[in-house]
Amino acid sequence: MAQERVDIREHIKKEPLIFDGGMGTYYAQKTHTRGKGVELANVETPLVVEAIHTEYLRAGAQAIKTNTFAANRIVYQGEEALVQGILQAGWELATRAAEPFGAYIFADIGPVTGLPPADIAEEYRFLVDTFLALGAKNFLFETNSSTEGLVETAAHIKQVVPDAFVLTSFSAFSGGYTRDGFFVEELVREAASSGYIDAVGFNCVSGVQAMKELVHIIGTCPLPLSLMPNAGHPIIVDGRTFYESAPDYFGEGLAALVREGVAIVGGCCGTTPEYIHALCKALEGGTAAEGAHVQQKRTELVPVRSLFFEALQTGKIPIAVELDPPETGNADKFMAGAQELKEAGVHAITIADNPIARARMDAAMLAGRVYRSLGLEPIPHMTCRDRNLNAIKSILLGLSAEGIHNMIAITGDPIPTAERDEVKSVYQFNSRKLSTFIKNLGERGDVVPFHVFGALNVNAAHFPSQLGLAKKKVEAGIVGFFTQPVLSTRAKENLRTARDTLPGALILGGIMPVVSERNARFMDSEISGIHVEERIINAYHGLDRVEAEELAVKLSLEIAKDIEPYIDGYYIITPFARTALVARIVKEIIGRRRTV
Repeated sequence: MAQERVDIREHIKKEPLIFDGGMGTYYAQKTHTRGKGVELANVETPLVVEAIHTEYLRAGAQAIKTNTFAANRIVYQGEEALVQGILQAGWELATRAAEPFGAYIFADIGPVTGLPPADIAEEYRFLVDTFLALGAKNFLFETNSSTEGLVETAAHIKQVVPDAFVLTSFSAFSGGYTRDGFFVEELVREAASSGYIDAVGFNCVSGVQAMKELVHIIGTCPLPLSLMPNAGHPIIVDGRTFYESAPDYFGEGLAALVREGVAIVGGCCGTTPEYIHALCKALEGGTAAEGAHVQQKRTELVPVRSLFFEALQTGKIPIAVELDPPETGNADKFMAGAQELKEAGVHAITIADNPIARARMDAAMLAGRVYRSLGLEPIPHMTCRDRNLNAIKSILLGLSAEGIHNMIAITGDPIPTAERDEVKSVYQFNSRKLSTFIKNLGERGDVVPFHVFGALNVNAAHFPSQLGLAKKKVEAGIVGFFTQPVLSTRAKENLRTARDTLPGALILGGIMPVVSERNARFMDSEISGIHVEERIINAYHGLDRVEAEELAVKLSLEIAKDIEPYIDGYYIITPFARTALVARIVKEIIGRRRTV
């Protein structure tokens, strides 16, 4: 067993703790290999791994990470014995390399993803218990995008080894948010308040300059702060990744952050022993300062009134109508339809985001045109399906600048199997995470706060599960729900249940005019989340277009009357761009309410 120096907590009070660099990228560079998990090298080419550890230590590293970042049963498809063998070999190699230098050894554990929260915590515990049995007492959980499973795992470590040192490192974009939509201030606060995590920081994704931005975003950190940036921004040449930042630039930049109060420094992707040597050289004669972080100042944004949202809150039962965006670059018909609906008395237009996973005109850009040209409040849908967080934030910034502050956050229709290789998001997350991200953007002052709505399927066969999901959406910041069309007795009863179960949440009851028997059967059979009662389908049998339209108006008005006690507003979905039909229904609803 390596004879370590003083306790890490004492070490970082006197001087910064210097970690090694990017084992994975350096191993690939030395061995001219790529595409294979470097963790397997612990058992296949152990001498190379041990030699790399030694190189980093000779360069000046005082702490090294075990070569086990992605060694878990998820990555290795349940091969538990193989994973345990990789962990054991990685621990032994790091121990042998560290012993002559008296260096600290950290059991390195990367993110566990793609599982339910309970399973994530279980996998972390399996990895931790394996390391604890080997004698580990220092742990690094790195490249995380949330705290899922980490706090309970840290608590377990401290129960077994009370003086263990647990470092949690997050991977964040330069704007201060992770790929799961969480902001760094929130993550640092949660880690610090747990009482089980000893240090917190950031690694990967960003270079030194972007890491500096993250430090300034969080302000004064309640825990010792760790930074392990990449060796600059990556570029891809012939399928290989290269990092162009010079070692001296890397070292001097990190050393400057140590003088601002950063306690733990090292490198991530692309940082070779040369980078760590440059860091050590830049740190010569420098010590950590106390509490030197300065939080970024943000420009104050002026709130914009939403007459639609105010009408919802004051019981005026406003009407929102959904109009699908065009499939071509010509929006003339859409704009004419929106104008017709405005003249009929509609309070807002909702614009779907590539419904049925087919590309249409961008909902956010079209919303801006509607607001500027017609003065009609638009409510764009935003899905989590086709864009990464950078793209989503860009759209939200634009909507905020346009004065548009109502939106519907939805997970989005699944992409057809044949198209998944062509149309896929970089990072996918659900509507709850999207809502949390949007809410946090407003709280940070990046945008004027949005009123974020969600979807509620009142046609679900097992409605209690929908209600449970709706409650989680409310906790995530969603203020209300646009429901699927009410076209059955079951849907109406579920709507009433939702009103009783979701007090405080605004509910807009869905109405979709049925225009023919064929249309009714198609919706019932082909469109997810819609159920049309058989009596409604049969009522259209044998009717021509004019007769069917009259029946559509009649049935829509009956549904509107039936559901009014349980809603705060109406949500009418336009079938086949037939805005004249919807305009008739809107006028009838408004006229009837005025005479009551």
